[in-house]
Amino acid sequence: MIELLLIGMSSYEKSRLLEDRMIEFSANVSNMIEALPKSRQNTIYATQLSRSSSSVPLNYSEARGAESRRDFIHKLRLVLKELRESYTCLRLIDKTINLPETQKKLLTEANELISIIVVTIGTTKKKL
Repeated sequence: MIELLLIGMSSYEKSRLLEDRMIEFSANVSNMIEALPKSRQNTIYATQLSRSSSSVPLNYSEARGAESRRDFIHKLRLVLKELRESYTCLRLIDKTINLPETQKKLLTEANELISIIVVTIGTTKKKL
């Protein structure tokens, strides 16, 4: 269904939608962090997760302004690295406090964003 919506959109519009999705992900993670029970371990996870998840849309924004395809791939790899770190940290938190179903959706979203970036890197590499 989503693929049908993307047909006919320019690459700029698609990248803008993806950036908006990453901003939403980062904001939702931030809200989840604020709701975490206060503990020493959660503070450690929260700090790490806050850094990695907030860098996702920021690095993607940098990638959108890349100077070449190689630069674009390099910056997307940074996005991928931060997404994977966020995903793993979310999993750690889920294992320690068992996230509510509403927050478990962040795991799904992180995984979907990872898949999108992996495919985008692969597609861009083919064009080199």
